[in-house]
Amino acid sequence: MLPYGRQNVTDADVEAVTSALRSDWLTTGPRVVSFEDDLARVAGAPCVAVINGTAALHTAYAAAGVGPGDEVVTTPMTFYATAGTASMLGATVVFADVEEDTANLDPYAAEAAVTGRTRAIAAVDYAGHPAEYDALRKVADSADAVLIADAAHAIGSAYRGRPVGTLADLTTFSFFPTKNLTTGEGGAVATADPELLRRARVFRTVGLVRDRDRMRHPDEGGWHQEVHEFGLNYRLPDVLCAMGSSQLVRLPAFKARRQELCARYDELLAGVPGLRLPVTRGHVDPMRHLYPVRVLDGRRREVFDRMRAAGIGVQVNYVPAYWHPVYKDLGYRRGMCPNAEAFYAEELSLPLFYDLTDADQDRVVEALRTILES
Repeated sequence: MLPYGRQNVTDADVEAVTSALRSDWLTTGPRVVSFEDDLARVAGAPCVAVINGTAALHTAYAAAGVGPGDEVVTTPMTFYATAGTASMLGATVVFADVEEDTANLDPYAAEAAVTGRTRAIAAVDYAGHPAEYDALRKVADSADAVLIADAAHAIGSAYRGRPVGTLADLTTFSFFPTKNLTTGEGGAVATADPELLRRARVFRTVGLVRDRDRMRHPDEGGWHQEVHEFGLNYRLPDVLCAMGSSQLVRLPAFKARRQELCARYDELLAGVPGLRLPVTRGHVDPMRHLYPVRVLDGRRREVFDRMRAAGIGVQVNYVPAYWHPVYKDLGYRRGMCPNAEAFYAEELSLPLFYDLTDADQDRVVEALRTILES
């Protein structure tokens, strides 16, 4: 089965991990700091490494002070965790519809969803295409809300010449194996705000305060540490950070190949009947995690099944978040976001990863053409 996504691991990555295993530090050591510094150079802002992308979202919301009584405006066209981690902190999630072409959070819909209780607005860079952050910034500022970017798909992307990581108050990344780079499991939070950065670091380290200037009982002894607010152990170990730093060296090559593959898909699939290709706005330089086509005329399920039967691992990204039973049980109903639901009904992610060969891609295109033209 040709997968829709797959990691690229080299001897250099293996050596980096082996070196970490042979060192004095397996976790909370120097490679964590090195990886965070390496990541900051790409993101454009200081970073806090965490154990996965879901933990990054949880940490970002906690750093922003999201809690009971607050509302978080976000998109339904995302993996459930973008909403779920806000719900776990006691906030009410308000789903706003997406733009018809990019499937990103629509700034006008977000503005209409804002109330006096809005604490945060969380956009998702769907498939690696950054959301419209200039417009979303105006909405967030007018609501006195924190702007959060779920950039799980988008490390390496840029918006109006600015790197993802600098576009929101807090940005989260995921380093799952199918993403643009991997640490096995892993994630990070980026922010240029020193206080948000401090809160994120404390939250991911079980809430422990070790800074004597912040302690309530600083004279207890050299061993002393305090917990002022609840946190969780979301620390990314040195072993995985070593792999991350090694992967970051190849990020430009990863981006170049993904862009080349997307351009080939655009060319090879142009004019195929019953198919709509993804858009790229002129002010965006995306590093695509997904190549999401739209299968028209109600044929998405048929095409999905036939492609899988042909050994091609297409995927659907995603079921609208409020369709999940956990949100249905809270009273959310289908029909809330018609653009998102229409997009979901047609979306199909084609294989896209660094090691995908031209021959593999030709096979995907031929199979898809054959199905749609039959």
